[in-house]
Amino acid sequence: MLTIKHHGAVNGVTGSCHELFIDDQHSILVDCGLFQGAEASGQGAGASQLEIEFDISAVQALFITHVHIDHVGRLPYLLAAGFTGPIYCSQPSAALLPLVIEDALKVGVTRNASIIQACLDRLNKQLIAIDYGVWQTIPLTDPKAGQVQLKLKQAGHILGSAYGTFRVRTPAIRQSKRYHDVLFSGDLGAPYSPLLNTPKSPYRTDQLIIESTYGDRNHDNRHQRRQTLQHSLEHALSDSGSVLIPAFSIGRTQELLYELEHIIHLNRHKNVSHTRSGMALDWEDIDIIIDSPLASRFTEVYKTLKHYWDKEAKVRLNAGRHPLSFEQVTTIDSHETHLQTVDYLTRQTRPAIVIAASGMCAGGRMVNYLKALLGDPRNDVLFVGYQAAGTPGRDILKYHEKPNGYVLFDGEKYPIKAQVKQISGYSAHAGQNDLLNFIKRMRFPPQQTRIVHGDDQAKHTFKQLLQQKYPNMDIIIP
Repeated sequence: MLTIKHHGAVNGVTGSCHELFIDDQHSILVDCGLFQGAEASGQGAGASQLEIEFDISAVQALFITHVHIDHVGRLPYLLAAGFTGPIYCSQPSAALLPLVIEDALKVGVTRNASIIQACLDRLNKQLIAIDYGVWQTIPLTDPKAGQVQLKLKQAGHILGSAYGTFRVRTPAIRQSKRYHDVLFSGDLGAPYSPLLNTPKSPYRTDQLIIESTYGDRNHDNRHQRRQTLQHSLEHALSDSGSVLIPAFSIGRTQELLYELEHIIHLNRHKNVSHTRSGMALDWEDIDIIIDSPLASRFTEVYKTLKHYWDKEAKVRLNAGRHPLSFEQVTTIDSHETHLQTVDYLTRQTRPAIVIAASGMCAGGRMVNYLKALLGDPRNDVLFVGYQAAGTPGRDILKYHEKPNGYVLFDGEKYPIKAQVKQISGYSAHAGQNDLLNFIKRMRFPPQQTRIVHGDDQAKHTFKQLLQQKYPNMDIIIP
């Protein structure tokens, strides 16, 4: 077995960073993500949290599974630490990554345009986009050490997400077999997620490093979760309140837009609410507010990547529908308009749906909406994604049913009087059965599986399930 070190996503679900050692002098890094919530050890986004604390002298290349911040957020610090090797990712990820890094620099490092541009220029020089399903050779400083190739397959998590198989040939491996395959799952998606192709399992692998975010539970199917979303929104909007949906700017926001367009299309003449004056409103009258300049930029890039959309989305496009840009959607760009919108919704007389970052309420414009609207019982907070321990999102879920429950923002208590609901089926992560099926559908399953990227309960539950199914498999929780 080749040696693997884990530099993140070991004690939780953020900070993904893994290092595959070919030998002592040659390694490949997989992701370089930001720690969030309790996993940031209370340090906030300071330099001490973001610095690369491990030796990178052996690192030959970086493979990015997808562009969520918990998988790429420390990339600028990796470059600052002296990493000059190639950065491999899928074609869609290559289009999205500069936007993510630019925003991360503005939020957590500097707003100096020249510094940001210098980092982006450096990134673009090292970035190598590769097609799905094609073997890419990764050069090593010493060719005699062996040969390493990388092949990407769609992971179905967000557009551009990939799991990667490293095919390694070294003199030691050749003594017993032709090559050794190591597969890093990254974040696997749930089947039939909006816009995305369902991930397909590989034929074989020797070693597997797999995520386990939902290793202890399953999701509703696509039809059930769309119905749950619609019913939740209908209930929430019936009293002319606002529905706040915290969502990551990339992936979740676009999937929600896609699902909302379909709900409106199917129910366009159905009443969903009434104004305070008693006038009936149907789905086509509901304002959908996307308050995230970054999400808007991502959505525009998503539109240019239609080639990678799934068959269902392409059928809707060909029918003249616009799943990501329909007339009910209002996009908020400037900070001034954002503040005006928050103020308007505190006084509004008609219902609205607001989608804004961050997905775990740990920052971004969603915080201002929550500060202003969380104390009004007419409003609703609808969580559609995982809430990591130590984030305000997890606290809202935990304390909303308790007497005098509150959440802390900037050291101040905000009472939770709004209705709070979670639809776990809309997570972009695979459920327990999906994770198990990813392994079961391999013709030759791995000899060793390492379980990462999950809370303790999720990892141990999934390990027990694998042990029952594969008693001879070496199963490790790092």
